[in-house]
Amino acid sequence: MKIFHSAKEFKNYTKNLRGSIGFVPTMGALHDGHMSLVRRAKEENDFCVVSIFVNPTQFLPGEDLSKYPRRIEADTKLCELAGVDALFLPTLEEMYEEDEPSIKAPKINGYVLEGFVRPGHFDGVLTVVMKLLNISSATKAYFGQKDAQQLILIEQMVKRYFMDVEIVACPTIREKEGLAMSSRNVYLDEEQKKASLAISKSLFAAGTMVGAGELDTAKIEARMREELAGLDVEYITFCDRNLGKQEKIELKNSIVLVAAKVGATRLIDNIWI
Repeated sequence: MKIFHSAKEFKNYTKNLRGSIGFVPTMGALHDGHMSLVRRAKEENDFCVVSIFVNPTQFLPGEDLSKYPRRIEADTKLCELAGVDALFLPTLEEMYEEDEPSIKAPKINGYVLEGFVRPGHFDGVLTVVMKLLNISSATKAYFGQKDAQQLILIEQMVKRYFMDVEIVACPTIREKEGLAMSSRNVYLDEEQKKASLAISKSLFAAGTMVGAGELDTAKIEARMREELAGLDVEYITFCDRNLGKQEKIELKNSIVLVAAKVGATRLIDNIWI
């Protein structure tokens, strides 16, 4: 596995590869959710490349940038064992200058849900993703459905900027008990981890209701709140695949999203229906 710290050298490597390139951009602290993206990228492409970069522009003041888990040595070994062809580990100085252009999130879809709670977050996400897609020369780039709003906005950016890359949406990977895998799960102690299972339980309850024919979002939300009692719930939202709010579930066009705090740790999860 080749390791690059220079964007210029990494781009020179990827653009000279003969064959399709599957790209998995990450912020590190890799878990099986990330590795499922790597496995799919390897299956569907001639080459698989991964980036690890904790992007400061998507963190708001007071968020967990300084304590975000960083395990470069372990992550590098995981990528090597998984058969990744190249790993890009840029520095902050490599990715950003003091004064440079940036991408702005859409004025509506970028400022609802996560964007409402974390205004400006998606400006940073879209800016770094555009940079990484350009550097990687990706044929396909792989993102998890767990970060549903991020995925939808990246798909929109690629479409509206006429970028020559396919965004591949991949299912959320869960721990055995149902908790969606996230690098921030390391913040949870055992008691908090047990409490956090209410989030996935609420989503599974919603899925069960829809499976039984219930499409009224108000009734589904009421049932979800029963499961979430005791947690600090920031939002429960029902939307279509373009983030438009829904009062009725539309099969194959609905997403149920939850954000809640467990102690000081903020967790998000969703199901696509």
